[in-house]
Amino acid sequence: MAEQTTEAERRTGDPDVVDVEGRQRYEIRLQGETVGYAEYHRRAGGPTISFTHTVVDDAHAGQGLAGRLARAALDDARERGLAVLPYCPYIRGWIGKHPEYVDLVPEDRRAEFEL
Repeated sequence: MAEQTTEAERRTGDPDVVDVEGRQRYEIRLQGETVGYAEYHRRAGGPTISFTHTVVDDAHAGQGLAGRLARAALDDARERGLAVLPYCPYIRGWIGKHPEYVDLVPEDRRAEFEL
């Protein structure tokens, strides 16, 4: 997942989700502006990503951006072969509503997250 917003994305206004590894968070951007993020913890090269907090600016609430952010971050975790620990209530709830993502949470940890 690239860390830069493309010129086409800035022009169209379509949201772009990028992994900003140095800040340990996925950011969702509109027209180049960060309008939300999902924080995570991951040890370098570790097999697990722990999501801890998700935020979308109030000015952009109700537009489905948090869901798009969650989906993109979880899709990226899947592509990288990472196990997901959803400590963030939003990410945990989103996974609960989208059972096709439950397999990302290790089977022996699902009860801990009520999944």
